[in-house]
Amino acid sequence: MERVGTGVTRRVAVTGMGVVTPIGQTVESYARALQEGRSGGGPITLFDPADLPTRIAAEVPWTGPILRDRKVTFALEAARQALEGRRPPGVGGLSLGIGLELFSMDDLAARARAGFVPPTTLAERLTFLQTPSDLCVHLISQRHDLRAPPLTHVSACAAGTDAIGSAFRLVASGRRDWVLAGGADSMINPLGVAGFARIGATTSANDAPQRASRPFDRRRDGFLLGEGAAFVLLEPLEGARARGAHVHAEIAGYGSSFDACGISEPHPEGRGAYQAMSRALAEARITPEEIDSVNAHGTSTPKNDPVETLALKRLLGPRAREVPVSATKSMIGHLISAAGAAEAVAAILGLQGGWVHPTINLEEPDPACDLDYVPGRFRAHRQRHVLSTSFAFGGQNAAIVLRSADA
Repeated sequence: MERVGTGVTRRVAVTGMGVVTPIGQTVESYARALQEGRSGGGPITLFDPADLPTRIAAEVPWTGPILRDRKVTFALEAARQALEGRRPPGVGGLSLGIGLELFSMDDLAARARAGFVPPTTLAERLTFLQTPSDLCVHLISQRHDLRAPPLTHVSACAAGTDAIGSAFRLVASGRRDWVLAGGADSMINPLGVAGFARIGATTSANDAPQRASRPFDRRRDGFLLGEGAAFVLLEPLEGARARGAHVHAEIAGYGSSFDACGISEPHPEGRGAYQAMSRALAEARITPEEIDSVNAHGTSTPKNDPVETLALKRLLGPRAREVPVSATKSMIGHLISAAGAAEAVAAILGLQGGWVHPTINLEEPDPACDLDYVPGRFRAHRQRHVLSTSFAFGGQNAAIVLRSADA
């Protein structure tokens, strides 16, 4: 069996999962919240947003200590969950999607204050203004003895999916024994919220935070910023079965593209989105007729949702209106670099449980968004293949095909 550009391949299994999200900080609680259609939206409490047009977000209700940075803390916990139990044999690696902020917000604020004293000790100098990506990679690799060279992805909203897709190819081609893959992010801070609000990307429905994220709805006005982390453990399927590991699902294909249409808007014809999705199907060696459901990017922004709908229609053809399409962001908000990983876990949970989660707050569909978005309530739905998509700022697009462990 050959895949273009990757050489002889092995089938790749998902044998571990971990999440920290606004609606669940374990895989089990996350699954329940997804089925219940629970929203993580609420007023911002991490700082005073009174002067901003957006004053709501989907915060993680974290009660434990914060290690240096929220995204680092979330990443460490989600990684720990994914690696619980007996580890695969061989040398492990890390593929991480991480946030756009290339500095520590706390350090930057300290430096801006009058009377700032520069770091003096070696430890302070090595960590001051250190990027969260460096810290995440280092701490996760060190804690879990991941000795293979790591990969870091900063492809914005596609980073989590790119991390999983890249890890899939490393394991499939035999270049890694196993890989921990996922994403982490938290931009609920003055610079992150103000920056997204400045380009008109976030919702301003401040009086109704739990109803503010409404993908594909006529009254949507922007995404609800979220935070969190999610990871999956990938290893060869044959080896996983031989060692008696529980196989949650199989990663069957990955596709990516870059259309560079605009900083914060997709190509009007969905060209890049279509390319990424069709490439994922080609690598999985399946046809559009074999896709049983879609976990959509579904940002709840005026421009993304109709274009994503257009791309799905082109991909799925006459079956487009028959395939359930769920938008996880309706509940957890937009986790930016962690979004694709958290949504992949949501898709896997539905795949192995025989259900698709709802797109909540979809009460008045946009005429340009006319697919089956599973409005309101979750639905029993047997599936063999699920397509999970991420379409990022700057035209960075990624998609993965997930296959049932029973297939």
